Amino acid sequence: MNKLVSSLLSLAFVAGLGGAVAAQEAKPGEAGAAHAEAETPHYPLKHPKLEEWSFAGPFGHYDKAQLQRGLKVYSEVCSACHSMRLVPFRTLEELGYSEAQVKAFAANYKVQDGPNDEGEMFERTAVASDYFPSPYPNAQAAAAANNGAAPPDMSLLAKARGVTRGFPQFVFDMFTQYQEGGPDYIHSLLTGYETAPAGVQVPPGGHYNPYFIAASSLAMPPPLSNDQVTYDDGTPQTLDQYSKDVSAFLMWAAEPHLEARKRTGFMVIVFLLIFTGLIYLTKKSVYASKEHDNAAH
Repeated sequence: MNKLVSSLLSLAFVAGLGGAVAAQEAKPGEAGAAHAEAETPHYPLKHPKLEEWSFAGPFGHYDKAQLQRGLKVYSEVCSACHSMRLVPFRTLEELGYSEAQVKAFAANYKVQDGPNDEGEMFERTAVASDYFPSPYPNAQAAAAANNGAAPPDMSLLAKARGVTRGFPQFVFDMFTQYQEGGPDYIHSLLTGYETAPAGVQVPPGGHYNPYFIAASSLAMPPPLSNDQVTYDDGTPQTLDQYSKDVSAFLMWAAEPHLEARKRTGFMVIVFLLIFTGLIYLTKKSVYASKEHDNAAH
């Protein structure tokens, strides 16, 4: 019996020793994996800066003067590479332009139409019912002209782009109605170009930007600079102002009915509060006249 107990103890000791050795041998690999995970970059390297927008919050509204400046920045700079194929020229009347001004603005663009009587496509001057055209005939031509990366369409860019805010920010966002992630991201990206730090490899034709959502660099060079676009209303002609104005304009392009949606939402909330109060008073009035049967208790 004593020999059996001794044998079992010996086996347990050897097994425990073997497990300890295996654990020691596994530690370097685990440490290496943890180290590699710690070195894996998570993009964006910097989170977008939170800006103040007139359309933020439950009572937000668009600043038409800012949207007009943003249109000017887009048409003079961004439209050279980016299309807005889902935005018709006629909607520019919502920015405060007259019908004649919209027609004159559309006439600055050429659009493809057809086929004609001979079955061929042709170019013509754009009219108000047309959409902002692409500067390239197709996506392949756009990619070839931009270091292999086709510039994205800007119609819905302000809603499609944005950095997910983790806990606990998203909890507060439900109450503050934060929906400006797209404009915040676009503004930070346009103003965030930097010299690549030591140890960071930027591919040929790339430009380092820690706010880029997909990598540490992107093919698009810095598109804006101070005094690049002339403002007629005396607004400062700075990179920061250009970026804010075009970001606001792209938010309008992506959600032109934002103001109506917020007004409707506010009226619905008021209706629900009044309706809840009426239901409560009705219940209290109906059951106040009922005699409760206390015998069952």
